[in-house]
Amino acid sequence: MPIQSRPKRRYLAFIAIGLIAGFMSGLFGVGGGIVIVPLLLAFGGLERKLASGTSLAAIVPTSAVGVVAYAIPGNVDVLAALLLAAGSVVGAQIGALLLSRLPTSVVRIIFMVFALAVAVQLFLTVPERGDGIELDGWTIAGLVVVGLFTGVLAGIIGIGGGVVVVPALILLFESSDLVAKGTSMLMMVPTAISGTIGNLVRKNVDLVAAAIVGLSACLTTALGALTAAALDPRAATILFAIFLLAVLVKTAIEAWKARTPKGDAA
Repeated sequence: MPIQSRPKRRYLAFIAIGLIAGFMSGLFGVGGGIVIVPLLLAFGGLERKLASGTSLAAIVPTSAVGVVAYAIPGNVDVLAALLLAAGSVVGAQIGALLLSRLPTSVVRIIFMVFALAVAVQLFLTVPERGDGIELDGWTIAGLVVVGLFTGVLAGIIGIGGGVVVVPALILLFESSDLVAKGTSMLMMVPTAISGTIGNLVRKNVDLVAAAIVGLSACLTTALGALTAAALDPRAATILFAIFLLAVLVKTAIEAWKARTPKGDAA
């Protein structure tokens, strides 16, 4: 939609979307795309491809502010984030290649099984605050593999980032939930920049919408991070598990809609 013909209520919607996504991003250590995309589709007047590209661009400033909020109290592992990012960059290319060859429905099912298993495990896990990520040969390799898996999912169905990385760091690497969230947000900065450059080349970004959503999100990201730090580790982990289940439900609905021919009665 041309900017000249865009209703004023759209700009208010972009601000509201950013405020909601920013808080969710800071609270759970995710980029916010899982929230931004459906809201842009429902209230922003954007079609799916443009919504996805715009969301990724908005994640850049959101994640940057989130990193600062988590880094100030020392809840970011820079080396671990770089290893995750290295894997995700390669994984995204693999995902883009598989997108044209592998049925998306198969990937959705794999992700849903993964999300359900992780959510159940998170309900049973109580992370220790203050625990960092101890790096050795196996850990380094494991972080790259997690990043690779994250990138593949992002390349195929647009789900990844914190939704995969945060529980992986908690369950596989025994990280504090706060360190997992801060590290996840740092990993997303170069990943989102890389993806946004590609989307700009393909004209899949509404720069005005991305700027409004991204800047609005920056206003509440730190608040989300402070809320995460104030929560009991058990409560914070259960909230993330519930959030993951919500993502699972959203993915299942998308899969159902994809299999239902247009015009069929529900």
